[in-house]
Amino acid sequence: MAVTGTDTRTPDSFGTVGVLGAGVIGLGVAADLALHGFRVNLVDHDPAQCASAPARLAEAARIAPMLRPGFPASADRAESAVQIGTDPAALAECTLIVENVTERLDVKEDVYRLLDTLVTATAVVAVNTSSIPVARLAAHLSRPERVIGVHFMNPPYLTSAVEVMRPEATTDATLARVGELATLLRKKTIVVGDFPGFVSNRVSHLFFNEAARVVEEHGVAPETVDRIFRDCFGHRMGPLQTADLIGLDTVLHTLDHLRDATGAPRFDSCALLRDMVHRGQLGRKTQQGFYTYQHPAREVPS
Repeated sequence: MAVTGTDTRTPDSFGTVGVLGAGVIGLGVAADLALHGFRVNLVDHDPAQCASAPARLAEAARIAPMLRPGFPASADRAESAVQIGTDPAALAECTLIVENVTERLDVKEDVYRLLDTLVTATAVVAVNTSSIPVARLAAHLSRPERVIGVHFMNPPYLTSAVEVMRPEATTDATLARVGELATLLRKKTIVVGDFPGFVSNRVSHLFFNEAARVVEEHGVAPETVDRIFRDCFGHRMGPLQTADLIGLDTVLHTLDHLRDATGAPRFDSCALLRDMVHRGQLGRKTQQGFYTYQHPAREVPS
């Protein structure tokens, strides 16, 4: 099922859009919004993330039009459209908020309790989660009908679709608002149910885990694993390249949550993946994962 918005909305009609979390995915969402003409308040509790965000935003705004032409806003205008800070009060004026904090239930629950004290009665909260059921987070808000899952794939500014997770309490109006947003971002929406991992991560993280297990148990080089899927199946990226892009810590958190939520041993993460995360080898964001990167935003192993 897909939902699209009407042609009557413009980025200006959304007012200011909030993005909570300035990590890899949050920064990418902010860049995508700004390049499409939205005003954005980007908030992160970590001063270091905020300090590095302008340079990362400039890099994204520069490279995105090279790889996906047609953005209505220039790189300079996109950069100026994003206000960055640590104060969550900046979200109070936002008509729609995209939450991208770390994939830990306890952290997200605290965030949603805070949001309930900040957001307006009409604001839509879009949960950008990898595996946690949206209704479980929406329960911490007094208006759960205005909460919906919107799973942006990485990097958001280069992808043409989002996975939308709709809990039973979510209203048609909330779904329509997300459809309008997606239309303005030149994205399709694919609506699924609200269950652990949804469709994309329920399947993909088994894929990542088994790819890592092949490296661990049989000594196959990561380059070889990925080449099989690029050259034989036509995938744009192999599973280990994709895991590095997402962040191996995020992959591990997602697998752990799926294991806890479903009780299925198939989601047990392999020892290699756990060891790499323990060593701080998290993929592109640390410049070391299954591959070594000279620049975390640009280098893609061939």
